[in-house]
Amino acid sequence: MATTSRLSGLRNLTVDERRTAVADAIDTASDALDALDPRSGAGLSLDQADRMVENVIGMIGIPVGVATNLILNGREVLVPMATEEPSVVAAASNISRMSRSRGGITATSSEPIMQAQVQLLDVADPHGARARILERKDEVLALANAQDPKLVEVGGGARDLIVRTVHGLLDDHLIVHLVVNVGDAMGANAVNTMAEAVAPLLAEIAQGRSLLRILTNLADMRVTRARIVIAPDEIGGPEVIDNMIAGAALAYDDPYRAATHNKGIMNGISAVVLATGNDTRAVEAGAHAYAARDGQYRALSRFEKDADGDLVATLELPMAVGLVGGATKSHPAARAAVAMTEVTTARELGEIICAIGLAQNVAAVRALAAEGIQRGHMGLHARNVAVAAGATAAEIDEVAAQLVARGTVRADVAETALAELRSR
Repeated sequence: MATTSRLSGLRNLTVDERRTAVADAIDTASDALDALDPRSGAGLSLDQADRMVENVIGMIGIPVGVATNLILNGREVLVPMATEEPSVVAAASNISRMSRSRGGITATSSEPIMQAQVQLLDVADPHGARARILERKDEVLALANAQDPKLVEVGGGARDLIVRTVHGLLDDHLIVHLVVNVGDAMGANAVNTMAEAVAPLLAEIAQGRSLLRILTNLADMRVTRARIVIAPDEIGGPEVIDNMIAGAALAYDDPYRAATHNKGIMNGISAVVLATGNDTRAVEAGAHAYAARDGQYRALSRFEKDADGDLVATLELPMAVGLVGGATKSHPAARAAVAMTEVTTARELGEIICAIGLAQNVAAVRALAAEGIQRGHMGLHARNVAVAAGATAAEIDEVAAQLVARGTVRADVAETALAELRSR
């Protein structure tokens, strides 16, 4: 367990010094995180990449930062975040710091339940077919579990059938959901294999034909929740809290605001999902579908004030991530990132991801309610603009500072500031 996630002054260290500080905090060997260093040769090789996807011509690098200050369920946690967007890692770290006086962030999660759908067509009596399928549920579940005895051995496996009739534009669909506990896997391969196996039997029982046989990424039986409490004096005072609540209420009521509000949540979530080798598209699809589950796209988080005047923010969304299979196991940098979190189950990893999504969301709403989003974000973005203008490592900070001081973070201004610096 990490001795502390409160690594003050980390931003002032070199990259190598930061990696050493993180390794020391989680009490591991200094080379345990070498796979995250492209210079080490311990990361993903071109040969490995060539076996992961088709038509490989190279690889693209994404910066991996570490979010600090997080206390989650009483445990100090350091969190890897892969993102190209400035301010995300700093924002999540800052809000995590503000939450420490109230015990940090609390998270809970449901069992790792995924669902596969089998679409049945040309069924003459859908209600009768539903009854026949449920009458033979044990037979269907047994056939599903025969496809993955190892999953059953470790406590997972097919648990239930849900039969639905979906009234559609062209026709009505009889849909069977195969409900599966996937353990510490994301679960797509397991449930898809089971769905393929049981589809002919279901078609026979329904006296129709099967068509689609695939998981749903709306993993609404695999939900993770996080809650953060922050005192007024930590976040800017009672007025800032009131403004944050008002701003978050708009995101619940208006899909135009909700889209950007939820994008802020996913800034944190997708960064950790990517760093740990999980499927960003699956998590994002599930989150956005969940945001529209009542028929209108809404904010995934809620902001309130408790009886003591503290800010209380909560987040709930599907979280289909795993620790076994896929890039989480095959990508050396992903393995190093998972090791940094010190988790032992997929549910723990999902709770960390949800917590970081909530922290990032609170940071964005606070910025909007207080100084405005551009002040902090553009200050960090100025470094990227300085690099694009040709600034060297020794020149970046000064050029970025000039851009912020002039209140204009643009490439042409950066080029002018760089020319002035070099002419001194």
